[in-house]
Parts: sequence; structure tokens; C-alpha cells
Amino acid sequence: MVGLVIVSHSWKIAEGVVDLALQMAAEHKHIIAAGGLEDKEIGTDATRIMEAIKEADEGDGVVLLADLGSGVMSAETAIELLEDEDIKVKLADAPIVEGAIAAAVEAATGGSMEEVIAAAEEARGESKLS
Repeated sequence: MVGLVIVSHSWKIAEGVVDLALQMAAEHKHIIAAGGLEDKEIGTDATRIMEAIKEADEGDGVVLLADLGSGVMSAETAIELLEDEDIKVKLADAPIVEGAIAAAVEAATGGSMEEVIAAAEEARGESKLS
């Protein structure tokens, strides 16, 4: 199953998004929060993200979703730090909440890494109002 890592500057947001995603895809056990700094202060840390990627990996790849600009940069740095590892990992260009839900459901139903990324990125265009 494709693993997911939720990168946010806030550990509360990352944990909350994971909780919500697990409500929609309870059978998915590798959705990992990588929010905040080690002391739960606001920020992102490439090393924490790298460890979350390793934890999320089941062999089918890992998709990252990040909240803001420096979160994206920290996620990209974490991916670079894992260059020598045998982990397929990509960052999705998707909204963190809607994208995580769509990605979790797609991954839980056996979607490939490309399908999981596509599901997350499609959430970008979904209207919240009818």
C-alpha cells in the first residue's frame, strides 16, 4: 500500500489531518504526521520528515502532502536526503486536507503511487459549494 506523510508547520494540523484521513480509510495504517518541530513548536524539519517517510514506506512508495512554502522545501530536502535509500517518494501538489483524504482512500483501495498522487491533486479543483 502507498504510504502517506502529512507535512505541516503545526503538529496539531498534521495529527488532525491524519485522524481525518484514517476516518475515511481506516484500513490504511501508514499515514504518518510530520508536523511541527520536535518540541511541537511551529516549523518543519527535514530530518523528522525523512523519518516519517521511512515509517510510512511499505515498499509501494510514499506520497507527501505539505501545507506551506517552507514545508514544501523541507519535504524536498527530506526526499534528497533519502536519495541513497530504496524508497520511492514524491511530493503531491495538492491541498493538505482534501488531498490527504483523496490520497488515503485511493491508497487504501490499492491504487498505485501515480493514482494516489492523481487523486490528491484532483482535490485541488473540487468546489466546496454547489
